[in-house]
Amino acid sequence: MLTFDMIAQAAERLQGVVSRTPLLESPLLNNALGFRLLIKPECLQETGSFKIRGAYNKIASLDEGQRNAGVVAYSSGNHAQGVAAAANAMGVEAKIVMPTDAPRIKLDNTAQWGAEVITYDRQTCDRAQIARDIAEKTGATLVPPYDDYDLMAGQGTTGLEIAEQLDVLGAKADKVICPVGGGGLIAGLSTAVLARHGDTEIWAAEPRNFDDTKRSLEAGTALSIEPGHSSICDSIVTARPGRLTFPINLKTLSGGYSVNEPDVVAAMRILFTELKVVAEPGGAVSVAAAFSNKPALQGQTIVALVSGGNVDMDSFLGWMA
Repeated sequence: MLTFDMIAQAAERLQGVVSRTPLLESPLLNNALGFRLLIKPECLQETGSFKIRGAYNKIASLDEGQRNAGVVAYSSGNHAQGVAAAANAMGVEAKIVMPTDAPRIKLDNTAQWGAEVITYDRQTCDRAQIARDIAEKTGATLVPPYDDYDLMAGQGTTGLEIAEQLDVLGAKADKVICPVGGGGLIAGLSTAVLARHGDTEIWAAEPRNFDDTKRSLEAGTALSIEPGHSSICDSIVTARPGRLTFPINLKTLSGGYSVNEPDVVAAMRILFTELKVVAEPGGAVSVAAAFSNKPALQGQTIVALVSGGNVDMDSFLGWMA
């Protein structure tokens, strides 16, 4: 079970460990949009994404014997770096299972944090099973990418910060829009925000080919995406909502946005030119959702969380051209 108290405790653990990322805005952009847009840039974390919040809180919750046995995780990149950095900070050995086609920057950064990187072919291998086998053989604790309450509590500190920062600004958010893959970030964020600002709506943002959370919310039950799709939003590509995250999100979310990839690239460009924020595609879907729903958001205050900025330079420059 995930509670607000768990998130508050996670915030205490994370003091001095993660950055309290600001809420950024551009008056010129707000004027052009017709609504106030506040950006929460989790891409400014040392690991380039929000993932270190949950990873650190999870590992910090382990007892000494569990830490001595190490941790194992599977990820396409951002969770990998979060676990590697958190484990490094606590002197815990980490093994990370990553696809061979993960962005090179994410593979390299994970290794640089001191983790042992174990690669696999995502077309033929089951990454979760590989990680479970490693955990069984070594006694290491599996740190899943989203289906874990301690992990969600750590991610939920983003929502606690948003609520506190809005209070300082004397502002009320009509909507908070958050990128969604497995749903751990938005489960924690929504729990925290709604505990403090109960009338704020929380919305999921996903790429069109992987909008499983949006479809599942509309159906009232977890649905899977048909295989065979691809997306530039590699950091939030999942085929089905999480087993633990979806029941939370079904209660806390107001709905979901599905965005086209050209709109994601346009959002990345505007984030860079107007706010000097470098976002990866998966991290920018929240902003793309706000832009593509501009008529419905007129006069509102919108918070969009940018979940990550781990994008290689060649790809980023290509999208900016």
